[in-house]
Amino acid sequence: MTTIPAAQGRRSFGVIGGLGALASADVFFKLIKSTPARNDSEHFDIVLEQHPFRNASLTTAATTERKLYIFDMIRAFERRGIDAVVLPCFLSHTFIDELAANSPLPIIDMMEALHNHVRRKFPTLRRVGVLGSDYTRGKHLFERYFASPEFEVLHPRIEGGVDRVTRAVYDADGIKSGNLRGRPIELLRDACRDLIGQGAQLILPGMTEISLVLDEIGPLPVPVVDSNLAYAQYVVSGQYAAPGKQFKVGVVGGVGPAATVDFIQKIVRHTPAARDQDHIKLLVEQNPQIPDRTENLVGEGPDPTISLYATCKKLEAGDADIIAIPCNTAHAFVERVQPYLNIPIVNMLTVTAEFLRKTFPGLHKVGVLATSGTVASGVYQKALEAHGFEQVVPGPGLQARVMRAIYGPHGVKAGFTTGECVDDLVAAVEEMAARDVGIVILACTELPLLLPQAEIRCANGRVITLIDPTDVLARHCVACAMGDAKPNP
Repeated sequence: MTTIPAAQGRRSFGVIGGLGALASADVFFKLIKSTPARNDSEHFDIVLEQHPFRNASLTTAATTERKLYIFDMIRAFERRGIDAVVLPCFLSHTFIDELAANSPLPIIDMMEALHNHVRRKFPTLRRVGVLGSDYTRGKHLFERYFASPEFEVLHPRIEGGVDRVTRAVYDADGIKSGNLRGRPIELLRDACRDLIGQGAQLILPGMTEISLVLDEIGPLPVPVVDSNLAYAQYVVSGQYAAPGKQFKVGVVGGVGPAATVDFIQKIVRHTPAARDQDHIKLLVEQNPQIPDRTENLVGEGPDPTISLYATCKKLEAGDADIIAIPCNTAHAFVERVQPYLNIPIVNMLTVTAEFLRKTFPGLHKVGVLATSGTVASGVYQKALEAHGFEQVVPGPGLQARVMRAIYGPHGVKAGFTTGECVDDLVAAVEEMAARDVGIVILACTELPLLLPQAEIRCANGRVITLIDPTDVLARHCVACAMGDAKPNP
């Protein structure tokens, strides 16, 4: 492992070695050579991680082993605080899209570097000869970047079943074995003559080892690009665009477990997707061991603040963009932990109040069925009053029945969704209807499991609209992921 110190504020790069030891070292040297530094302190922080890949043969060019080796190296760079990945291996660029879709760090595209170099340095040349392996040729790697009709890509002809370029690099006496003269050079010269005979106006090495022997190949009547140098210059130039990051929703799960599953189902249901890949990335930290929020707010239960914070920090470390907590009572602790996070918690209570104001502009009274902890904390009252609503909660007797529907031996947290627990909730809704309440928030995330319907008809004939905050939260998280909303309105 080799490291060059960075000037303050400069980017850091991790070079994945091992897929071609000599070529990786060459790219590392050319990165240093290309850095516009007047002294050692002005160089970039460059880390070359060299763990020889044991299966680096053409027959295993894009196997699972190679892909996972590279991915593990990228994760190791992430842990060290590296900003971007340098991948000096043409074979690996045949599956760079797979890597980029799952990489926590941007991977600087070597093929894009060559395309940029050719267009800038040789704007009039169109016929490009490629000294690549039979594997990259079969994957049409260069054709993807040097596309027709702007370019025509030429490859050396295979004569008698012999691929001269592949043999020059991979044979026992080839460049990978350290032989930089003799037979490998003759094979490459023959391949260059073949390309020029086909009308190539420019030759691009498509194997990183070939850049090591360009001087040995000798002068040719057409330009030959040093691919490793072009890549190094592109890296240090910083002129490449960082790939777009896919939005990820972090979910504090386990508060409670059934409500978490219900919330995820709502996220999926409200996502406009035509296929699996159109759905939103979710990171769920299912932590049922977070102490009970209500027991802390109304009793002597342990403080859940640290557990909630630790769970949120895991989601933050997992690259989540926002955090959703499908637990109403837990929002009594949000103001404690949010200042110490670098990503926003979507406040379910705030977005629910905003939803009510937009949907029912003339509404004044809002009923709230919640745990005694949520009621005592005043978090819903604060959110509702901020939007001009008056909170209405059940009287003491019916509030006790609401708590029994949630925490009782036949309550929803014990796995019951019919019978006594539903009767207790309906009784509370009936009382609110008698107090001229037409909208009731099911302000405990398990309550929609007991009353999944959108409305309930009371004994007096009045129809009460039920509001599910987890559904509102799910819709809002989807809107954030689609770029149609901010985390907190």
